[in-house]
Amino acid sequence: MQLDSLEKSDLYRHLKTVVARGPTAIVDGKRTIHLCSNDYLGLSQNKHIINKTIQALQEVSQCSSRLIAGNHPKIMELEGLLADHRRTESALVYPSGYSANLGAVTAVADKGSTIFSDELNHASIIDACRLSGATIKVFLHNDADNLHKLMHQAKGRKILITEGIFSMDGDTAKLPEICKIAKENDAITIVDDAHGDFVYGPGFSGIPAKLGTDVDIHVSSMSKGLGCFGGYVAATEPVRELLINTSRQFIYTSALPGHLCSAAIAAIPLAKKGNLQKKLYKNISYFTSAMKRLGFVLGGLSSSNQIIPVVIGKEKLAVEFSKELLKQGVFAQAIRYPTVSKGSARLRVSLTAMHAKKNLDTAIGGFEKAGRKAGVI
Repeated sequence: MQLDSLEKSDLYRHLKTVVARGPTAIVDGKRTIHLCSNDYLGLSQNKHIINKTIQALQEVSQCSSRLIAGNHPKIMELEGLLADHRRTESALVYPSGYSANLGAVTAVADKGSTIFSDELNHASIIDACRLSGATIKVFLHNDADNLHKLMHQAKGRKILITEGIFSMDGDTAKLPEICKIAKENDAITIVDDAHGDFVYGPGFSGIPAKLGTDVDIHVSSMSKGLGCFGGYVAATEPVRELLINTSRQFIYTSALPGHLCSAAIAAIPLAKKGNLQKKLYKNISYFTSAMKRLGFVLGGLSSSNQIIPVVIGKEKLAVEFSKELLKQGVFAQAIRYPTVSKGSARLRVSLTAMHAKKNLDTAIGGFEKAGRKAGVI
């Protein structure tokens, strides 16, 4: 019954077979321009990083949690680099960005806490808030006034959590205003900066650094700007010790394999050079300008980031649009409820430094043909 309901609502999802080839991908046997990858700098394809990973591959996995027998020296080395990168006292690596969010929030919050969460926060944050047992107050997206009102009414321990760059709208959090209110209310500030990390800010250390905002706990992913795998939390040494001793998502899971740590260690200095970000910024400007000229409605226009939502509206139309794009040789997935609100379905475009101008021109041409056929432009 539940599957039937999803199908009738145009919310049924199917897995596609995808083999990435840099800026292109073979999708269900068809060669396409790849607009779905979060490999923003293209480092997952970097030969130097791949070679370093192969050289470090002495075992597939530590096959243990870090507190038992899985605390490989490479994890400790990586955590030192990540702490320096985020300019914090320490860092703690998790097997994924999802588990890092769950681990950070559930360790800091409890039933006596009130969490203030942006309404467009990622599903991992929503799940973390629910799992913590805290009272949850959802504030209007990027709305400092609404946050102030909610915080002023609450008592007890207060925790603010938001994203640096929002994963489905591509806009940037108004951290200076929002974190100012949090500090005035003695709230702990947590920022999930998965999509800004290694892409923006001084030293490419993320959105808080770019906006000059101090936050208490940084959560991020290594599978996006860094092109590797895993997640991490960067904070003070006492917060790290709290996570080690109370975070179930850290304690009761196998450690990130050592060779994946070696991949990230090799990737960090390459990400910090800055040449790949310059190429990415040019691609963002070129693609968004062309799409606007064609008449597409783009979300998240308060800032120009590498996540570009092409807003369609109806779920069925978005699915049909994505299928037509695939026929045109362009791979961009339809994003629907519950990832976004009903009636705001969109094609989520992720640009990377790997895309050449010819790739972007092919993608833009595919969008134009599909858009005219669907009556969107």
